[in-house]
Amino acid sequence: MQLDHVEYEVEGQVGVITLNRPEAANAQNMKVLMELDSAWRRADEDPGVKVIVLRSNGKHFSAGHDMTGSDTVAGKPISDVITTPEGHYDWETRHYLHYAKSWREVPKPSIAAVQGKCIAAGLMLCWPCDLIVAADNAEFSDPVLYMGICGVELHAHTWEFGARKAKEILFTGGSITAEEAREVGMVNKVVPLDELMTSTMALAERIAQQDAFALRMAKRAVNHTLDIQGYTTAIDSIFDMHHFGHTRARVVNDGYPSLAGLSSMKEKGKGEGQ
Repeated sequence: MQLDHVEYEVEGQVGVITLNRPEAANAQNMKVLMELDSAWRRADEDPGVKVIVLRSNGKHFSAGHDMTGSDTVAGKPISDVITTPEGHYDWETRHYLHYAKSWREVPKPSIAAVQGKCIAAGLMLCWPCDLIVAADNAEFSDPVLYMGICGVELHAHTWEFGARKAKEILFTGGSITAEEAREVGMVNKVVPLDELMTSTMALAERIAQQDAFALRMAKRAVNHTLDIQGYTTAIDSIFDMHHFGHTRARVVNDGYPSLAGLSSMKEKGKGEGQ
């Protein structure tokens, strides 16, 4: 696949995936997601890669889904091609939920390096990673209740923030700082912005000294424990609630998405994301 918005390179035993769409605050359209998935698969299939690092160029890690309407299918806007609730459900299952879940299941340890804003679907890029290193200017948020939705497609909020903090962030549409994210256990390390990649690569290289199969089994053991506790079952079930919100928005607001708060959210996102 031709990579226009994603870069992939191998440094020693570390595969580095770089989201490179800084002019759009690294917002994710369909091509971006397909390129990211291609890079994840390359890193997974390369026997010389023991650790995967996911990073972004520019001021912000990711402003979430691209809300400009620029996404197309066969040259047509997605909104013109996918016109039914069931079509929308199938689209997001295949292209949003599936990608995030499959990246989580890549058997090699992965580390996300996060700076600036990480908004809504931006969480779906870093949460599948095993470890998160955040710059001291990083902020995490999921303000999609403005769209009448209970949270992004990968609803890992309770697991990542803890129940009460998850409710606070979702109910208010507010953000959590890098240090707050570290305190609740979502982030492993907080470092100065100019040390983000140096610290992340040092951690990756340290992990890469371990036996590859032992790393694989350690990751599987922890993920399996989360699954026994209900992680995947919850993710799949809440995805249905997410889509109930989509469908209600279409019915109540004569088209998706058009809740009153969305325009203000988008304007705020432009100001913060660009």
